[in-house]
Amino acid sequence: MVCAAVVTGGSARHPGQGRRMMVAMKPPRAETRRYLPGSPFKPPAPPPPAEVFAVHDQVTHDKYGLGVILGVEDDVAVLVDFGPQRLRIPVPCAKLTKL
Repeated sequence: MVCAAVVTGGSARHPGQGRRMMVAMKPPRAETRRYLPGSPFKPPAPPPPAEVFAVHDQVTHDKYGLGVILGVEDDVAVLVDFGPQRLRIPVPCAKLTKL
């Protein structure tokens, strides 16, 4: 840590007044830490792969219920028919699961 004292103002009677201290901090390390195989602090597990949907797949949604995939938009969204309504749902969606 680098410390620098800057004296501003003050007088013979009150030499301590007007004194400020500026502290410059080192930037954090940009490198990633190496995990040892026997360490109790294991690296976080990689996220599970996103589900891949195809046309005519049956799906379920936590809010809308059972549905059928009508279309897939390049891993961006899916068009799902839930019976009374058709919805475009962006993927990945935690509430949408393939049956």
